[in-house]
Amino acid sequence: MNATRAARHGVTLGWRNIAKFRHTPDQLLDILLMPITFVVMFVFLFGNAVSGDWHAYLRFVIPGIAVQALMFAMLGGALALNADMREGIHDRFRSLPIARSAPLVGHILGDCLKYVLSVVLVFAFGAALGFRFGGGALAVAGAAGLLMAFALATCWIGVLIGVAARNAETVQALSLVLIFPLTFGSNVFVPAEKLPGWLQAWVRINPVSQVTDAVRALTLGLPAGGSVPASLLWSAGIAAVFAPAAVLLYRRRG
Repeated sequence: MNATRAARHGVTLGWRNIAKFRHTPDQLLDILLMPITFVVMFVFLFGNAVSGDWHAYLRFVIPGIAVQALMFAMLGGALALNADMREGIHDRFRSLPIARSAPLVGHILGDCLKYVLSVVLVFAFGAALGFRFGGGALAVAGAAGLLMAFALATCWIGVLIGVAARNAETVQALSLVLIFPLTFGSNVFVPAEKLPGWLQAWVRINPVSQVTDAVRALTLGLPAGGSVPASLLWSAGIAAVFAPAAVLLYRRRG
């Protein structure tokens, strides 16, 4: 009964966050513009240098940019949560007869819209440039599921940062310190074998690389190897560590 009640409260607050986007659509500008900017910048500036042909590079980089877009969407969610806490909205939530975890669950459910928009936009813009899915419908659905699982896991990192930080500047600093090594120190933009040997070891165990490999294989119809189970394990591990930590810190701040 308590779990059902908490889920109902979380869904209600999740709808609140979605309603905020309708009234302040400018909150979605970074989600809409960032993926397009990265696709244009990397495909046309570095495509010929990396793959010899930007059309070939487009097939390589689009799945990776989808993963990267989710990481930057996490930053936006952390900033929104931090702003709500600094403005006292969550103090009001604590005075209501709702589950203590409901505000965080609602925040994450509301952010799911951002994650879906980011992924759809990356692949839609990629398709406009010539990207084509090589896998079947089931494989593409599996890739979408992996992306959402990874997004829901990493968003707990954003929740923890949003709760812990005292201001927006700290949220941005902590998030970027995390996002840049994970995304640019991966195989999102360059194949691991083209990187220096000392960097390849990190790239191969990087969770962003694992998810990118899995999504790339599923969307292009290539052998996935062990990247799919590795992606699921990383998602489960990240959620198992950061979700309890975020909820505990949120309760202590109350």
